[in-house]
Amino acid sequence: MSYLQENRIKFFYEAVQHGSVRAAADFLNIAPSAVSRQISHLEQELDTVLIERHRRGIKPTDAGEELLRYYKRYQMQQEILLDNLKSLRGLQSGTIELAVGEGYINITTKVMYEFSKLYPGVQIHLSVHSGNDILRKVIDDDVHIGIVFNPPPHPKIRSHYSSFHPMVVAVGKEHPLNAEEQPLRMSVLKKYPIALPDMAHGVRHLIAEVENETCITLTPNIISNNLTALHCYAASGGVTIIPDFMIRGMPDWYHSLNCLLLKNERLNKTDTHVISRLGRQMGKAPSTFLKMLISRIEKELVA
Repeated sequence: MSYLQENRIKFFYEAVQHGSVRAAADFLNIAPSAVSRQISHLEQELDTVLIERHRRGIKPTDAGEELLRYYKRYQMQQEILLDNLKSLRGLQSGTIELAVGEGYINITTKVMYEFSKLYPGVQIHLSVHSGNDILRKVIDDDVHIGIVFNPPPHPKIRSHYSSFHPMVVAVGKEHPLNAEEQPLRMSVLKKYPIALPDMAHGVRHLIAEVENETCITLTPNIISNNLTALHCYAASGGVTIIPDFMIRGMPDWYHSLNCLLLKNERLNKTDTHVISRLGRQMGKAPSTFLKMLISRIEKELVA
């Protein structure tokens, strides 16, 4: 980058990422005035305004958004170059960025452990997010790989692997729903206290769509963004709705709960996708991890 100074673009990038010049300065451990000065120099070089200042911080202009895309492409190409050079010596170092839904933590960490035994020099960053945030992070190249539940089609997303699995009603072994006619009708769930995920979770969005289609509304007694809390509620005598693999993948959960199918085609055809941004080139480390991840999912989620 001979004309544009990379360091100035980095200051601009961090200011946008953190939402304010002061927050970026704290992250970079420098004075806020230094960050502002470098952004001003960058705007002068490009002869355009890159950020808009608001009471709550800053946001990029259209020109700023274009520069952000450029900088991310530059970072990605630099990463691929360094990764390819390292691969000539074997996978001795590198970084992998992952974003997954909460229900995939168990299977992902198993793969992380196996990968780390083979390639101890590679560092893996795992973050847990809602489905929409995972899609955004993948599209923005913040992560190499995402695992997401029942995502909508997106022109910028590539699905490397997908598998179908049903949603189930999870209840304790002695719950009265075990004696109801199977598969369960949605309407029968209204008779019992039920816990559901919040609207940030793809599970809840799907349930809401089915409620609209069937004109049956479930009124949850408990709403949580934590799947473990939903499991504990069901194990304590309540009811929840959850993808079956999230129960099967956790032995303690599996042995304490029964998984009852619902009489609804949409709820029996939900899916998991392993994704990356369409067109993104991956280095050796994330590509190798991706293959191991898909292999593990095929064994556990489809079993």
